[in-house]
Amino acid sequence: MLQIYNTLSRKKEAFKPVEPGKVRMYVCGMTVYDYCHLGHARMLVSFDVVQRWLRHSGYSVDYVRNITDIDDKIIRRAVQTNKRLGEVTAFYIDAMHADERALGVAAPDREPRATQYVGEMVDIISKLEARGLAYQADDGDVNFAVREFPGYGKLSGKTLDDLRAGERVAVGSAKRDPLDFVLWKSAKAEEPDDTKWASPYGMGRPGWHIECSAMANALLGQPLDIHGGGPDLKFPHHENEIAQSEGAFGGTLANTWIHCGPLMVDADKMSKSLNNFRTIRQTIAQGEPGDDAAEYAVNAREAEMLRFFIVRNHYRSAQNYAPDNLADAQSALDRLYQALLNVPPAEVDIDWAAPAAVAFTAAMDDDFNSSGAVAALFELASEANRTKDAAVSGQLKALGGVLSLLQQAPDAYFKWSSRYSAGAAERPDTLGDADIDAMVAARGAAKQARDFAEADRLRDALRAAGIELDDKAGGITQWRRA
Repeated sequence: MLQIYNTLSRKKEAFKPVEPGKVRMYVCGMTVYDYCHLGHARMLVSFDVVQRWLRHSGYSVDYVRNITDIDDKIIRRAVQTNKRLGEVTAFYIDAMHADERALGVAAPDREPRATQYVGEMVDIISKLEARGLAYQADDGDVNFAVREFPGYGKLSGKTLDDLRAGERVAVGSAKRDPLDFVLWKSAKAEEPDDTKWASPYGMGRPGWHIECSAMANALLGQPLDIHGGGPDLKFPHHENEIAQSEGAFGGTLANTWIHCGPLMVDADKMSKSLNNFRTIRQTIAQGEPGDDAAEYAVNAREAEMLRFFIVRNHYRSAQNYAPDNLADAQSALDRLYQALLNVPPAEVDIDWAAPAAVAFTAAMDDDFNSSGAVAALFELASEANRTKDAAVSGQLKALGGVLSLLQQAPDAYFKWSSRYSAGAAERPDTLGDADIDAMVAARGAAKQARDFAEADRLRDALRAAGIELDDKAGGITQWRRA
């Protein structure tokens, strides 16, 4: 029985979707005004693992992950670059999709954009106004009246008194209460025309929180089986979603709430606001990706390392970014691929009754504990190295595939150099594949001619360049980058 930690109840619960065998999952996605950073990678990969395990468990999953394509940050980027809103968002949506493909993140079943659901947002605002939960202020903005919604704070555990402490109404604010949040922003004369929509409240645009209430309800209805997102969304975004959706439609917005943990940098959460972020493409691109390119060439070994770096930690844990941690992840992933290189895997179906698969299942059923599942992969790698059994390495590859890992051909995987390999900074990375093949062939010829000094010289030169050789029976030599 799958157990999931529910942020709302603050405990693990047996997962029981509303409709047996079917899961309706909504995850808050990206605001597309810049490139995705490693904190975004953690969210994307974490919920990719969730949806993959749900499907492997036999559920039919309708996975919706939205795109925020109207927002103050996007408007500022459009004005700064003298581009239309749609040009900015189209570019960064393409860039996000390139990052997802690089990390093995499957596309959601549906990917709605906020600008496609403005009408539905206005309908919700009208319902809230009719129920006394929203009001139009003197400045034209429409705000949610937080104190009129009795359940406010139930997700985050914050009380109104806690929230009220230290709050002040900003100068010029027309809110009735500093806790109230905006549902509809009245248009400003200086804002571009393509950022304004007509509504019963005048020209304007939706607030950020209302978009997910509209899209989730329109596409999946209530209650959602799972609602998820990054750690910073619990409050206020998801708290405000609950207030809007349950205030407008009654009932329960979501039965299970899932939030992944933060990616930390020196005790702070990685974020653009702190300017302590590193983008996905900076981390895994082959060469320089360029600031004007949505697509980029991917280093396949480094890209899988980044996914592995995320997957081998429990999704709810705080995870620390540091170059040494990426190097450790690269070394660990290399060991798994080395087992597949040592013992070429047979094509097998997963034997779910085998001990490693039982341990893998137990871990994943315990709140998607991918850390425990990865431990089972290392047990299989050790067994494959010990027994030289192709069926065992086949099980390793097949179970890895459940997490979207270990699906590259091992010899191709090791042809990629990695900036995160031990000693990479000290090694010259100047030898191409053809150069290496030529040196390996020359070494083989030297050995046949019994010129062992030349063979040793070539081997040492390759080793100095980070190329490891493995001599096989029949005079065959395999090479890999360290």
